[in-house]
Amino acid sequence: MVFSTRMIFVVLFLCVSVTCVIAGDPTLEHEWKVTYGTIAPLGVPQQGILINGQFPGPAINCTSNNNIVVNVFNQLDEPFLLTWAGIQQRKNSWQDGTLGTMCPILPGKNYTYRFQVKDQIGTYFYFPTTALHRASGGIGMLKVHSRPLIPVPFDNPAEEYPVLLGDWFNKGHKSLKTILDSGRSIGRPDGIQINGQSSKVGDANAKPLFTFEAGKTYRFRVCNVGLRLSVNFRVQGHTMKVVEVEGSHTVQNVYDSLDLHVGQCMSVLVTADQTPKDYYFVASSRFAQHPLSTVAVIRYANGNGAASPDLPPPPAENTKGIAWSISQFRSFRWNLTASAARPNPQGSYKYGKINITRTIKIANSRSSSNGKLRFGINGVSHVDVDAETPLKLAEYYGVADKVFTYNLMKDEPEEGNKVEVSANVVNGTYRNFVEIIFENNEKTIQTWHLDGFSFFAVAIEPGRWSPEKRKNYNLLDALSRNTIQVYPNSWAAVMTTLDNAGMWNLRSEMRERSYLGQQLYLSVVSEARSLRDEYSLPETQELCGIVKSLPKPAPYT
Repeated sequence: MVFSTRMIFVVLFLCVSVTCVIAGDPTLEHEWKVTYGTIAPLGVPQQGILINGQFPGPAINCTSNNNIVVNVFNQLDEPFLLTWAGIQQRKNSWQDGTLGTMCPILPGKNYTYRFQVKDQIGTYFYFPTTALHRASGGIGMLKVHSRPLIPVPFDNPAEEYPVLLGDWFNKGHKSLKTILDSGRSIGRPDGIQINGQSSKVGDANAKPLFTFEAGKTYRFRVCNVGLRLSVNFRVQGHTMKVVEVEGSHTVQNVYDSLDLHVGQCMSVLVTADQTPKDYYFVASSRFAQHPLSTVAVIRYANGNGAASPDLPPPPAENTKGIAWSISQFRSFRWNLTASAARPNPQGSYKYGKINITRTIKIANSRSSSNGKLRFGINGVSHVDVDAETPLKLAEYYGVADKVFTYNLMKDEPEEGNKVEVSANVVNGTYRNFVEIIFENNEKTIQTWHLDGFSFFAVAIEPGRWSPEKRKNYNLLDALSRNTIQVYPNSWAAVMTTLDNAGMWNLRSEMRERSYLGQQLYLSVVSEARSLRDEYSLPETQELCGIVKSLPKPAPYT
């Protein structure tokens, strides 16, 4: 096949575009062809976005510190970009795949991403950031394993199974984009899909999602890749042991069901310890006015018997359900004695003893501008004022003032519902330790994601945040992760060190909200302009907008 995956072991010290590859760090090369094709996740044929003819797309299966090379050929009729959600892109926001950092891949063209999964392990996924492409596919899993000499705090499973689930719309991405561009909401989804399929209880034609052998243990890597709904998942007749959440090994608690919010990933172990027959994997919506659900069959090898129609019940909804979900969030704790990407234990990093240098309090909002629906943060609704010039390129070329204004958004939300529609770029001081408070005064749940970093998710509580709430923070074993949910009329607190120079997207994971402005870019600049802190613009980087004809700045040294 022309589009294949190859592993090349690098034996010399060399530089691949921006990333210096050290001898011994393997390089995984992929070639992907992005096309349209017919898919039917909810049983209704529609135009989907395929990668190498697949939906979900091919998985990237790599090991900590591997170098990843992905040559993407865009055979759609629209510009296209992929982001690698959760991969920190150390010193390398050039490869982050957001519209604020990269020129999109034009129809008929290709671009080669080059990045390293530096000092990371865990479960992640990639998806398109252009237009509403995520609503039609282009999604796949990205698995980062520990290096062989670093112990993992559980036995090797018999098999690893990827599960990409989430809400789904039968309208295609172009129809959904047209709705949003007209100033209206896309409304509620039509259903929930699991790995590109959906099924009903008792469907005799349902193909098994996975196969179990009695007595063996399996690792499910599960990501919510939907557009707006939180999901609860469970395995009929079986319990699940959580072992990893977004790159952190966890204290290994056992659960009957698990909430997974938009953009979030986790790993669970499931042991095939029941009577050999069929069982249902169940996924249902959370905190939705109109509940949705679907099932998939898990089949025991040599089993005899259909899955029972009696499904395990979902958790409670409304206020009681929110309290249940917050309690579950608090039960996810860092395994302090386990190693992650490095040999030293996770708990050797004492984040709770670092002084906070800045507090950014973020309040999401829903409003209108010129009669059209907009979402914002602290009174600013992000839009690319110069849609042709990525923010990072304008900054690097010294023409930021011609494209955007820094710090329109303040660190504290102001009273009122006034919103300014503009590029939302906030300065961050390199290596500062910051606290970010997410306050949700709306009636719907929110999920936030930060590119370029992981953060410690130290608290979620109902009500309003105040400095006195810090006494309730988990300053010992909160998870280091890249997403955080915020329940209605509640707040969440995270902490992180801004030790990764670049331009990084902080966004709502609800695609409708981020597309209509609920996002910002955090500009973290190292004044040293040193390769120690950030890579120079890659020689192969596509240029566009006002920088295309400008002389290239001197590279970092």
